[in-house]
Amino acid sequence: MDPQADIAVIGLAVMGQNLILNMNDHGFTVVAYNRTTSKVDDFLAHEAKGTKVLGAHSLVEMVALLKKPRRVMLMVKAGNAVDEFIEHLLGVLEPGDIIIDGGNSLFEDTIRRVKYVESKGLLYIGTGVSGGEEGARHGPSIMPGGSSAAWPHVKAIFQGISAKVGENVPCCDWVGEGGAGHFVKMVHNGIEYGDMQLICEAYQIMKDGLGMTPDEMSAVFGGWNQAELRSYLIEITRDILGKKDEDGAPLVDKILDTAGQKGTGKWTVISSADLGIPITLIAEAVYSRCVSAMKDQRVAAAKAFKPSNPKFAGERQQWVSDVSKALYASKIISYTQGYMLMRAAARQYGWNLNYGGIALMWRGGCIIRSAFLGDIKTAFDKKPKLENLLFDPFFKKAIKGCARSWRKVISTAVKKGIPVPAFSTALAFFDGFRSERLPANLLQAQRDYFGAHTYERVDQPRGQFFHTNWTGTGGRVASGTYTV
Repeated sequence: MDPQADIAVIGLAVMGQNLILNMNDHGFTVVAYNRTTSKVDDFLAHEAKGTKVLGAHSLVEMVALLKKPRRVMLMVKAGNAVDEFIEHLLGVLEPGDIIIDGGNSLFEDTIRRVKYVESKGLLYIGTGVSGGEEGARHGPSIMPGGSSAAWPHVKAIFQGISAKVGENVPCCDWVGEGGAGHFVKMVHNGIEYGDMQLICEAYQIMKDGLGMTPDEMSAVFGGWNQAELRSYLIEITRDILGKKDEDGAPLVDKILDTAGQKGTGKWTVISSADLGIPITLIAEAVYSRCVSAMKDQRVAAAKAFKPSNPKFAGERQQWVSDVSKALYASKIISYTQGYMLMRAAARQYGWNLNYGGIALMWRGGCIIRSAFLGDIKTAFDKKPKLENLLFDPFFKKAIKGCARSWRKVISTAVKKGIPVPAFSTALAFFDGFRSERLPANLLQAQRDYFGAHTYERVDQPRGQFFHTNWTGTGGRVASGTYTV
């Protein structure tokens, strides 16, 4: 067989199939392979019928069809399946060939795999792919990282099939070495969790607090999608709220209120704890899904603790405006925290992340795509080393303009017993972040009292630590200082 294919894709679930068809549409010849080879024949006979897509029934056959350097993209379940395929591929590929993991792998696994595959003389890319089935088929956001020497060999393919914004600018660029690509995708998913939870809290306020129907809320979200909140998630929320079941009733009201999750949000929170970055909004979004899963206990608790009247007093339209501002301010905090996490990871792992470029990659194709990301890109274009989004003049002005409504919505929801954990933690973070002095001085005194953990003093240089014998019986011994 003469090598004629530009890339191979292993894994013919929906994402793998759609990426293959997308590559074919853009003039690339693709080899399709699946461990269950009957799926290859089925794909060629149906979805890929009439295309230039080639099929392979073994890894050896697949490799023989590929031009050098051979590019093989894994679209399989994250975890052991990726490691198993890497081992199989190392047995049939040659030095200089490229293995690509396009699944939602944990970035730490990608760091390990890059080192391992490079030690065998091959190159490895761990890339985030966002946009779901539709994005994979018509243009996703693609976030590649790993072996930098591999980028020139996949750049044309990845940027060719990715979503485009502005003057045909691809929503794909090289993120960085090691696990940088999968880390940025993980943060994307964490922000996605936060955006979805914020929208759900706005929905519940309008539903329970303002007594609005799904049709009325659909119209509101449609209006929001024409202004600063314009985004894919706002758009689909509009559509969901307007969807009717077969009997003509709103479908959303018939869906059980228990949410699932695949783990990337949890990974984001765990990583934030490891790096010491307070992504409190994403954490609340993750835990809110956990609370939703406690359906039976929530039903019992609702009977035991009868709620009061949740209706908001006042003019509905004003409340809708206030809720939109609370949503916008909270969204700013969510992205602020996400960017704080990426900056901390870049320091920890030695990545040179292009923060404006990341915002551009998220402008199209991905689930969190929104007009809002253009403002983030502008902020980093003006000041590439911007320490925090809240220090940018645009976002500073936006937060100030939303503050009154933000506090009004949260305080009223709390009084009425409507849970708004993401709205609330966003505001709490903002108030803590803008506090010149927090009560951590008392906390440090407590730690020194019971554990001799020492403290710094405001009247002495930073880095000097002191211990007080608070009880008179503790002696002169102090614990060493460290941060976990």
